[in-house]
Amino acid sequence: MTKGRSMPGAASGGAADDKRTVTIAAIARLAGVSVPTVSRVLNGRADVSPHTRKRVEDLLSQHGYRRRPPSMRANSGLVDLVFNDIDSPWAVEIIRGVEDVAHASGVGTVVSAIHRRTSSAKQWLDNIRTRSTEGVIFVTSTLEPPLQSELRRLNIPVVIVDPAGVPPQEAPTIGATNWVGSLHATEYLIGLGHRRIGFIGGPPHLMCSRARLDGYRAALESAGVPVDDTLIRPGNFYHEAGFAGGTELLALADPPTAIFASSDQMALGVYEAVRQQKLRVPDDISVVGFDDLPEVRWCSPPLTTVRQPLAEMGLLAARTVLRLARGEQIESPRIELATELIVRDSAVAPAA
Repeated sequence: MTKGRSMPGAASGGAADDKRTVTIAAIARLAGVSVPTVSRVLNGRADVSPHTRKRVEDLLSQHGYRRRPPSMRANSGLVDLVFNDIDSPWAVEIIRGVEDVAHASGVGTVVSAIHRRTSSAKQWLDNIRTRSTEGVIFVTSTLEPPLQSELRRLNIPVVIVDPAGVPPQEAPTIGATNWVGSLHATEYLIGLGHRRIGFIGGPPHLMCSRARLDGYRAALESAGVPVDDTLIRPGNFYHEAGFAGGTELLALADPPTAIFASSDQMALGVYEAVRQQKLRVPDDISVVGFDDLPEVRWCSPPLTTVRQPLAEMGLLAARTVLRLARGEQIESPRIELATELIVRDSAVAPAA
């Protein structure tokens, strides 16, 4: 390597700046190895060839990489789980999956909500700097460049569950087959005989929301049913949006005979809109949800919905971040778990 070559991603201003900004991702690129391999070298793991170890160690020394002190490395005993909001039953399911793995591994879980506010994210990051963590799991989040850069600098592994946007290349993601699940739910309603099917979407900035809307559209188009944009309403996955969207759809001159809400909470909001119109589910209108939260099997009537393996997503995210913390290889950086249509009593053939 040519002496004095600048470090990719490092700020100009001399060696002192390089020492502050160099990342293991940059070291991995220069060494021609993976980030986990660099992590294994940093953690003193034996499963690295002598030649590779020397090349990585030389680059770490050359670029002044500051190793995290022992108190900040793996085996810290904590995993951070970060939500935008945690006032939702689906968040509880993800927490349950993460805690199952954490407990079995002798690791604690720190749950935080940053509420999409810059001040909250900054405060959270300040807390991370003052204590140790084995890794961070972000849920339905966009990993903003400054936050991403600082976590790299601290050598903290990251896993994202249901990313909001295109995730960083080096951050593994865990999701579900949202498009397929939505396709199957809409196909089920079409198979019952419904042709006017309302849809209430999720937050448009989330990839899972876009996938569910696309699956709904694809099912209609495949069946030769025209997509009527007047039957599509925006939502945010919460009860209030389901109630508002359901109320608007029921007020149409030609209302739908079925409504597919892209979350269970919104489906329950639709239930209330139907009740307030003195109508009944499913006699007057069929309703289908998405998530299969525990309570929907106990509502009246029990909700037909797409089961999203939320607890399993949390479990897999925790396993992945702990493996990264140990410097181990992972099977795949992009994982989608299968969804399943759970048929109950909230959808029937439309009334003649």
